[in-house]
Amino acid sequence: MTTINDIRPTPGPGPASGGPGSAAAQAAFQALQAFAERYPRLMVLTGAGVSTDCGIPDYRDAMGAWKRSPPVRHQAFMASAATRQRYWARSLIGFRAIEVARPGPAHRALARLEALGHVTALVTQNVDGLHQRAGSRRVIDLHGRAEIVRCMGCGASRMRHALHRELAERNPDWLKLDAAAGPDGDADLDGLDFSRFEILDCTRCGEGIWKPDVVFFGDNVPRTRVDAAFAALAEADALLVAGSSLMVYSGFRFARQAARDGKPIACINRGHTRGDLLYSLKLDAATGETLTALAEALG
Repeated sequence: MTTINDIRPTPGPGPASGGPGSAAAQAAFQALQAFAERYPRLMVLTGAGVSTDCGIPDYRDAMGAWKRSPPVRHQAFMASAATRQRYWARSLIGFRAIEVARPGPAHRALARLEALGHVTALVTQNVDGLHQRAGSRRVIDLHGRAEIVRCMGCGASRMRHALHRELAERNPDWLKLDAAAGPDGDADLDGLDFSRFEILDCTRCGEGIWKPDVVFFGDNVPRTRVDAAFAALAEADALLVAGSSLMVYSGFRFARQAARDGKPIACINRGHTRGDLLYSLKLDAATGETLTALAEALG
C-alpha cells in the first residue's frame, strides 16, 4: 500500500511561454502535436486542472501552494466525530458543484483522443467521474469516486446523493447556507458551530462510519489501482500529464517511473509542477483549449 503525502514545491525550469497567439505558443503546440504523433500510445495522467472549466475549483496556485486549507486527513476523519460533523456539513453544501458538473473541453478532447487510438490509458487523480461521462473507457480512478459512500465497518456502499438527502432531512437549516464550493465537494463554512449537525451511521451494521469512497490525504491508494496504472504505463510509448501539479506522490510516482524507464513526458499545466525537471516538453497553457486543439489536429 502506498500513502498519499503532501509536499512543498521545489523550483524548476521555466515553461514555454507567450500569449495564446504568440509565436512561442504556436511553436509549443506544434511540439506537442509532434510529440503525440511520434509517441502514438499515450498514457494520460490528469488532475484538478482538467475540471476547472466545469465549475469545480482546483487546489493549488501557480507555484503549487494550497489556495485554501488542505483537505481533511483520513486519520482525523476516522478518529473524531467532530471532524465528521464538520466534513458532512460542508459537504452537504459544497457537493452540489460536483453533482451539477458536466464534462468540459478537456474531458471531451481526451475521450476523442482515446477514440482516435492515441490514448491507451487514462489515470485520473480526480474523483468527479467526468472522464467516463465524456466517453473515455480506459480510465483508472486512482483516488476513487466521490458519488459513492462506503461503511468503514461492514463495507456496505450506497449512492452519496441518497445519504445527502437523509442528512438534509435531519439538518434542514443548513440548506439555507450559501458558500463557495471547494475542489473536494465541500464548502467554505469555517467559523460555524458544527456540534449540532446530525451525522448518520450505517444502518446495516448499526455503528459503521460512512465515508466517501475516495482516498483521503493520509489514506492508502489500493494496490490494485496502483499496479494497473503501472502496467498501463509499461505498455505506453510516453506519458502526458494534463492539469496536475503532481504535488502529491500518488501522481508524481508515475512521472518518476516514466523518467526511470526512459519514456518521454509532456505536460500541459498552468504554473510550477513537481515534475518540471522530468519533462521533455511543458506547455504553460489552458488544458481544455490545448487538448481540444490537439484532438482536432490529430483527428
